[in-house]
Amino acid sequence: MRPMDLARCPLKMSGPPRARPIGVCRQLNFTISHGRREFASRGGQFSVMGESVPQQELRLTRSVVLIGMMGAGKTAIGRALSTKLGVEIRDSDAEIVLSSQLTIAEIFEKYGEPFFREKEGQVIARLLDGPPCILSTGGGAWLSASNREMLLEKSTVVWLEADLDLLWSRVKHKSHRPLLRTENPKATLAELLATRTPSYALAPEKVTVRAAWSIAQTAARVMDILERSGTVVRTARAGGS
Repeated sequence: MRPMDLARCPLKMSGPPRARPIGVCRQLNFTISHGRREFASRGGQFSVMGESVPQQELRLTRSVVLIGMMGAGKTAIGRALSTKLGVEIRDSDAEIVLSSQLTIAEIFEKYGEPFFREKEGQVIARLLDGPPCILSTGGGAWLSASNREMLLEKSTVVWLEADLDLLWSRVKHKSHRPLLRTENPKATLAELLATRTPSYALAPEKVTVRAAWSIAQTAARVMDILERSGTVVRTARAGGS
């Protein structure tokens, strides 16, 4: 990697002759002083007078499964985590649609919910047998005792908790939710939330989603949990420049 080009950094002369900085590059928070070298960075790897500070890598040690109600943000947060960690995001609903060539609503209509749940469990098992990934599951997947046992054994499970008002604001204009095709979809959503919450509460980890939070903010809170649990570890990147 090429040494830092200090010619582009503004010079700042102040303080006692032997301690004053001879160059400051605020963009990289980089300072060189007489008799010593200081380095601080917000990320990346830079050469400093023949030295380098390695960048850290984030490594996923086991799959992460996001559970919660429809509208909680499982897919959006999953995508953010996937990008951050450089791993695949898999969506059990999307895998079912791909393999069946039917939408979820069409599967419910033609074959019923029990058939769908059976196929859902099979798809989740297959995905968890692959390399560590971010897995977004349907809102009802966690309700099955056999699915819970499998998910807890093979992954780190995080419940994205959200209240009714937030969930309704996100799903009320969606037409692809078969469980909400009722005369009073908000009341149905409230009933589902009340019924499912005790099962969701069995998850070992939880993030309570706030309406004011961005996707990045919510994902950051999930990342804190993953690092604390050892699901994500930081390692120094070997070599490179």
